[in-house]
Amino acid sequence: MENRPIDQTDREILAALANNARLSNKELAARVGLAPSSCHERVRRLVHDGAILGFHAAVNPAVLGFGIEAMLAVRLPQHSRQNFDAFRAYVATIPEVVDVYHVSGEIDFLVHVVARDAQHLRDLALDRFLSRPEVGHIETELIFDHVRPPAHA
Repeated sequence: MENRPIDQTDREILAALANNARLSNKELAARVGLAPSSCHERVRRLVHDGAILGFHAAVNPAVLGFGIEAMLAVRLPQHSRQNFDAFRAYVATIPEVVDVYHVSGEIDFLVHVVARDAQHLRDLALDRFLSRPEVGHIETELIFDHVRPPAHA
């Protein structure tokens, strides 16, 4: 992976794709003032260099039957590379996990989860988190609303 400098055109491409990853190459090229072939090459390079981590659809959890979203604040009982790595690898296997953040402070991880209902959330917390030896304590905070601001250039 090379770390080439990001110029203003690259920033415009990144901002446009962050706001709408479904833009066609032709539409993207027109927005940033490039020929489609040049734009395609820049996007390919931004992906290769790691500036673009991926393209995905933001799906409404309710459509999939998940009526509750929550953040689980997870504290590990002992800080070690082994515990951190084991926990991160484990949570990546849980289908209800949306995002995982390793954070500083009193807690170690914030885990965004979805659940069908309150019982599902309770079972998820007890059976999938508190049952793990890497987990010492969790606190559950319900998410009432989630706003994703537009990307900034």
